[in-house]
Amino acid sequence: MESATEPVYVIPAKYRRMENMHIVFWLVKDISWCLIWEPLGIAMIVPTLAIAIIIAWRTRHIKSELAHNLAILFWISANSFWMISEFLEFDSTPILFGITGKHMALIPFAFGALILAWYYLVQKPREDRVEQVATM
Repeated sequence: MESATEPVYVIPAKYRRMENMHIVFWLVKDISWCLIWEPLGIAMIVPTLAIAIIIAWRTRHIKSELAHNLAILFWISANSFWMISEFLEFDSTPILFGITGKHMALIPFAFGALILAWYYLVQKPREDRVEQVATM
């Protein structure tokens, strides 16, 4: 059972509807990728990324939410680049030192992972220490 002093994270209904539409766009993008529907897959990048940016902006004041939403933004970016590399058939083209077009998606994937690593290794322990001091 949660204590009465436990903080509550509330999402306004209009934000929740936007987050739900974000999932729909993301699924349509990935289904289009799977079925090789290039125009629809590429078109779905714009609303999927746009909503991810809006969600990250709206949660910027909550460090844990911002970190996770930025990781999602970079994940979608990487995923979209990977999809485009396959659609435009440069996914297996060597670029430099055996790195292919698809491997370039590792850059935004890595940024997302680094943001989460920073949050869990640096930011969250700081928040936990402040919380412990506040409850003593």
